[in-house]
Amino acid sequence: MYGKRGVGKSSLMRQVQQMALGDYTLAKYAGLQAHIPDKPRRYLTVYYTCDALIKGGLDLLSRLCNDQSDEDGLLRLVPNDGKELIEFERVKEVGVGADLKVINWGAKGIESSKYAKTVPGDIVQTFRNYVSAIVSHQVKGKMKRDGLLILLDEFDVIEDKDAIGSLIKSLSSQDVKFAISGIARDLTDLVKDHASVERLLEEGVINVKAMDPAETSQIFSTAERLFKNQITFSPEVVAKISLLSGGYPYLAQLLGKECASVANQNGTSHVDDEILSRVLDDVKSGAAFPTLESQYQRAIGESPDRKVLLHFLAEQEDRADISSDELGSVLLKRLRQDARDLGIDYVDQLIPRLLDRSFGPALFRLPERQGVYEFVNPIFRLYVRLRNF
Repeated sequence: MYGKRGVGKSSLMRQVQQMALGDYTLAKYAGLQAHIPDKPRRYLTVYYTCDALIKGGLDLLSRLCNDQSDEDGLLRLVPNDGKELIEFERVKEVGVGADLKVINWGAKGIESSKYAKTVPGDIVQTFRNYVSAIVSHQVKGKMKRDGLLILLDEFDVIEDKDAIGSLIKSLSSQDVKFAISGIARDLTDLVKDHASVERLLEEGVINVKAMDPAETSQIFSTAERLFKNQITFSPEVVAKISLLSGGYPYLAQLLGKECASVANQNGTSHVDDEILSRVLDDVKSGAAFPTLESQYQRAIGESPDRKVLLHFLAEQEDRADISSDELGSVLLKRLRQDARDLGIDYVDQLIPRLLDRSFGPALFRLPERQGVYEFVNPIFRLYVRLRNF
């Protein structure tokens, strides 16, 4: 599962988890009953959110083997005996002095398949052993499920993904499946590995795109229902926020929460046009969203010309005469004449700060297209459009 930042991938990933557990409420609500099998497979699930401290595949497996989350962790599913074993253990049935784990593994009184063995210095084999024990004793045994599903969210933040695809492929089986989600422009951005892995992933790939306005409006009707109408939004406000958020639920939620906060300050439970106008005034002045405003200030620095340049880039619209692989991108060639009309002659000297990781970055260059860039965070692009300059 891949897509741009802020489109709701993590929320959808949780829904995949719910369907794996047997809850198809969302699919039925979306009118997809015909796609639900008569006897759908049911899984035990592990859900892990990656972070930038995970450098590669071995780090990832180490985190999975040590995650003790009561609801989502792998370790919660490992049979207790496997987690509690020490290096040597003696059992009276075999005779005094026998080192069972070394000499009599599987002897009378012990079932070797019962254990999930930690192998010092070999995290891959430890992971295999853990998963084997889970499949044997929990999936097939105690819980009577069809398989184990390991969901990896924010997969894009892992620094070195070159071998992870092959590793996941080798660990997958009829009983063990993986779901991967992250920010990416395409499948190869998310998992950089050889072609057989790409073919494997393409069997179940989902490109998560921005919502249409009708879907965005449901965020607010859902919120009203969950809060039992203690806060309500006028249809006009919902329509405006749906348009301003560009189909990104994260920004719609930010604007909605800010509206609710202003409504509380005014002692009302109804958000109307006046409250939304106050929120938008705060956004324009940089007072509403501190994190986005901080990113904005880092990007422009002390340069008024860079500030104008950033706004021009954010305001660029897709046109019918550009190629499909440039949709959503910003093109310097379309900016230069407008910049010169405003007396900005050195566009190329202003761009590097917007690409510098030390200051964001706000943009990244598309390596296959000269002079073509994208905003790293499309929500930041929408924020710049709302911000005064």
